[in-house]
Amino acid sequence: MADSDEVRVSSLLTVPRDELVLRASRSGGPGGQHVNTSSTRIELVWDVGTSPSLDNHQRGYLMKRLATRLDSEGKLRIVAQEERSQLRNREAAIERFRDVVARALVVPKQRKRTRPPKSSKRARLESKKKRGALKRDRRRPSEE
Repeated sequence: MADSDEVRVSSLLTVPRDELVLRASRSGGPGGQHVNTSSTRIELVWDVGTSPSLDNHQRGYLMKRLATRLDSEGKLRIVAQEERSQLRNREAAIERFRDVVARALVVPKQRKRTRPPKSSKRARLESKKKRGALKRDRRRPSEE
């Protein structure tokens, strides 16, 4: 990934890199002695509440859709520590950020209410009658 000064999230949203805070820290997990000396874990933080690249509609929509992922200050935090390289973790964090925000911005299609056709209602009731008749025929004659 080239070091451009903007992260293109979707056709409607581009976030300048200076809005993203990237911090490196030591990663946990396996890796031998290397893991104890290198800061390869990347934490990306983006302040949704005060981001100037969002209009009010987008901000409100993202705050609602990402409510479970935002902290109390309205910041989105994404962590990448799968790779042993800081550069690859940085790229993974930015890619994950792009995916999360792009998915949150998608407005779901409104569902059109439809009625079941009369033929399907008729078929359902007919099958229920057949099933009831079958069970009724299994009864002992003394029960009727």
